Amino acid sequence: MNKTEFLLKLKLQKGIGYVKLLTIAKQMNSEQEIKVEDIKEMELSEQLVEACQRAFRDKDLDRLVKQIYCQCDVIGFFDEKYPEKLRQIYRPPLVLFAQGDISLLEKEIVTIVGSRYPTIYSKQVMEKLVPNLIKQNMVIASGLAKGVDALAHHTTLSNQGRTIAVIGNGLNYSYPKQNTWLQNQIKQRGLVISEYLPDTPPRPYRFPERNRILAGLSQSVIVTEAKEKSGSLITASIALQENRDIYAVPGAIT
Repeated sequence: MNKTEFLLKLKLQKGIGYVKLLTIAKQMNSEQEIKVEDIKEMELSEQLVEACQRAFRDKDLDRLVKQIYCQCDVIGFFDEKYPEKLRQIYRPPLVLFAQGDISLLEKEIVTIVGSRYPTIYSKQVMEKLVPNLIKQNMVIASGLAKGVDALAHHTTLSNQGRTIAVIGNGLNYSYPKQNTWLQNQIKQRGLVISEYLPDTPPRPYRFPERNRILAGLSQSVIVTEAKEKSGSLITASIALQENRDIYAVPGAIT
């Protein structure tokens, strides 16, 4: 079994969260495939050994995996197409689910974040900054939230650019509902990615979690009109820790 399918089957099991998944992943050898015999060489608790064995024998997991592969692309930490910048961050996602053009993950990415309640100023800033970034062949990433995120995606698409949405729920959900059309457009003309299983609903704590992916994917993060306590500044703080470039839009560049 290839490692990505193995990780996915583990992720599908109840009681196997990120920490336990990481514990198993760290003990995988350098081979492309993983075998039942490899589990015996790992230092794991009885619960994790049972989860690993279930990944090989449970037919229900086989069925669920097939369903997921019909809905989206699945990118595992050990895959060549996994973004190299993302490997370097603290708590990298071990499995990514994607709909759209996954080749965009290989491009130079700039993340744009900001207020969910922006003024007209943020719209003006987007209209000035984004076309110039597109001319430099940069991909614009954001979180598909209302406000600046949606502005960044909209402006990129309207200027025939390429955009990546990193969402805090499964791919089968649209949140907020007002961005359903936008999410579908990004699937067709860009890329939507998530670390959550496709049927995972949105929850408040998942959005700060996904911010580390937004920061990790990019070389640069641009912040506009963010509140002092906001997800945007969480993203900027994470990006700073990961040695990314941070740009803040000052007042009235217009």
